Amino acid sequence: MAEGESVTEHERILQEIESTDTACVGPTLRSVYDDQPNAHQRFMEKLDTRIRNHDREIEKMCNFHHQGFVDAINELLKVRADAEKLKVQVTDTNRGFQEAGKEVIAKTEDIIRCRIQQRNIATVVDRLQLCLPALEMYSKLKEQMSGKRYYSALKTMNQLEHVYLPKVSQYRFCQIMAENLPKLREEIKDISMSGLKDFLESIRKHSDKIGETAMKQAQQQKTFHAALHRQTNVSYRKPMYIINGHGSEDENELKSKSPMLEDEETEEEVLSVQDLVDFTPVYRCLHIYSVLGDKEVFENYYRKQRKKQARLVLQPQSNMHETVEGYRRYFSQIVGFFVVEDHILHVTQGLVTGTYTTELWTMAQSKIIAALRTHSSFCTDPDLVLELKNLIVVFADTLQGYGFPVSRLFDLLYEVRDKYNETLLKKWAGMFRDIFEADNYSPIPVANEEEYRAVVSKFPFQDPEGEKVSFPKKLPMSQSVPQIYMQVKEFIYASLKFSESLHRSSTEIDDMLRKSTNLLLTRTLNSGLQNLIKKPHIGLTELVQIIINTTHLEQACKYLEDFITNITNISPETVHTTRLYGLSTFKDARHAAEEEIYTKLNQKIDEFIQLADYDWTMAEPDGRASGYLMDLINFLRSTFQVFTNLPGKVAQTACMSACKHLSTSLTQMLLDSELKQISMGAVQQFNLDVIQCELFASSDPVPGFQEDTLQLAFLDLRQLLDLFMIWDWSTYLADYGQPNSKYLRVNPSTALILLEKMKDVNKKNNIFAQFKKNDRDRQKLIDTVVKQLRSLVNGMSQHS
Repeated sequence: MAEGESVTEHERILQEIESTDTACVGPTLRSVYDDQPNAHQRFMEKLDTRIRNHDREIEKMCNFHHQGFVDAINELLKVRADAEKLKVQVTDTNRGFQEAGKEVIAKTEDIIRCRIQQRNIATVVDRLQLCLPALEMYSKLKEQMSGKRYYSALKTMNQLEHVYLPKVSQYRFCQIMAENLPKLREEIKDISMSGLKDFLESIRKHSDKIGETAMKQAQQQKTFHAALHRQTNVSYRKPMYIINGHGSEDENELKSKSPMLEDEETEEEVLSVQDLVDFTPVYRCLHIYSVLGDKEVFENYYRKQRKKQARLVLQPQSNMHETVEGYRRYFSQIVGFFVVEDHILHVTQGLVTGTYTTELWTMAQSKIIAALRTHSSFCTDPDLVLELKNLIVVFADTLQGYGFPVSRLFDLLYEVRDKYNETLLKKWAGMFRDIFEADNYSPIPVANEEEYRAVVSKFPFQDPEGEKVSFPKKLPMSQSVPQIYMQVKEFIYASLKFSESLHRSSTEIDDMLRKSTNLLLTRTLNSGLQNLIKKPHIGLTELVQIIINTTHLEQACKYLEDFITNITNISPETVHTTRLYGLSTFKDARHAAEEEIYTKLNQKIDEFIQLADYDWTMAEPDGRASGYLMDLINFLRSTFQVFTNLPGKVAQTACMSACKHLSTSLTQMLLDSELKQISMGAVQQFNLDVIQCELFASSDPVPGFQEDTLQLAFLDLRQLLDLFMIWDWSTYLADYGQPNSKYLRVNPSTALILLEKMKDVNKKNNIFAQFKKNDRDRQKLIDTVVKQLRSLVNGMSQHS
């Protein structure tokens, strides 16, 4: 049963193999090996059986069709002869056709060749028509490059690259064109950059001309507006001041000048920065770099180069301070630089920005201020400093017109003003010194009314009593007084010049004028007077005249106050108005002159004292005063006569000081440590000289002393001499210390020194060698007095 099933399964498998595609036989064959054992052998046997069956069927089929095949072969053998004949005929026919078609073939080949050429020509025409626009654009590009129309060339290049060349990119010449375009762009960049460099170099060289023109225009515009403003308002206000020929323009002068200003404005063509500078290279380079996508690179390069130029422009020449042209060139270059930057800022978009120019100006302003501080410190000429101030004002006004902040520059003018005042003070110090040296220190003689008016026109001298005196006469002050007064006024004018165009109020100008004038009076003039007073060649007569001069100058200070008030139209009663310190200046100078008079008078007395030639051991006096002393008294009399023009207290103080100094000098002569011996005859001779001094004091050499006041200067010396002349020691010793003592002013130490000098001279002369009773008594008296005087001196020392 199982075997029968196996056979049936093998039949099925064989049927599947016969009916199935060869690629799918695998699974069927695999089932043979998955069957029972020995199934494979049985399957192979079954397969052999099936193959034999098929072979038998094939053999049967071949046997069935074999006769038909034999018949067909026989038929073919019969047809072969006819085929040979046909082949010969066909060959002959073909040969005839070949001979007949050779000409046709030749014509056909010509036609084909012509058709190919025609097609090629049409193709070439089509391709040329496609390439012509690109070629035309490239030719146009070359023309634009040759004509230096680089911005247009870039546009053409852009069209060529993005529109025309892509259509014909397969051609070699197009590839060459495409390869050349970047080179052309770089060439254009290089050319434009070269033009920019030339432009930068050109404006660096011509920035001073640009700035000079801009400053000139700003100054003309300011002058025109100022004149127009004055012309508008001149009928509504009075002139500011007209003093000694220095004054503001009157209405007629203004009207005559205004048309001239208008004519200048209309006739002179106003040049702009575009007229002076060709900015085409900047615009071209900016556009080219913008088109090429390198605008930021160009902006950075431009700003970097301009910053370098700014540093060069801001670096002044080492000798700039020597001439005004040096400052003008410096300012012109800076103005030219920033005028160009301002134009670039407003014309281009983004090449420079407001922030960039502000930072650049801030940096520049700091360097400008530092440079001006340094170089102005070397200026010694006030006119040059004034020109510098005017240049700074024009410089600041010009840049302010372009929108740059200039407040720091106007603040700098305060420092320049201080420098200007310093140079003015130095200049006026020289003027005062020349005036003092040229003065003869004697009253001004006036022969007639004309000469008197000439002096009064320069100096506000008022003397109602003196005007009653007929000509010729003398004015009490010397020639230097009106000259100094005029120079002070000229100084005020010079100070006022600096205040012009500073945009300051009248109050501020008034304050500046008063402060600078105070410096002139308290520092320059006072120093000049002090130095003058101390000069060796200035004698007592000159000192007296200096005191008189300072008195008149002091009285003139109120007129200087009025003078400044007239200039500034600021009332002196205004709050915070600075007062002039001339009163204190001239008082100090006068006091110094007075002290110098006292000093020189004492020095002169010392010179006479040094001429004294006493014989301190003389036995008897000469009977008359010493010659040196009489000369000294005559000198004092003549000197005090000169003092009549001095204020009373000055003359009295000088006279009292001289008498005290004379008394002290005479006393010191007696007490000199080098003087060892004095005889009674010498004391008597010395007494004669002191009597002459007392007579001089009582003769009232200077009016105004109360009775015997001047004689008190010699009272100490008089009591000392009386004590020795009278030999009144008992009275002196008895009344010592009493307020009503006759010898109250005699100091015991002074009396002791003089007594010992007289004691020594007696010993030397061997007076006591004669054993006379009177002499012995006198010697004992002297010894006793000496002991008592020493005890008084010792008591004073212990008490002190």
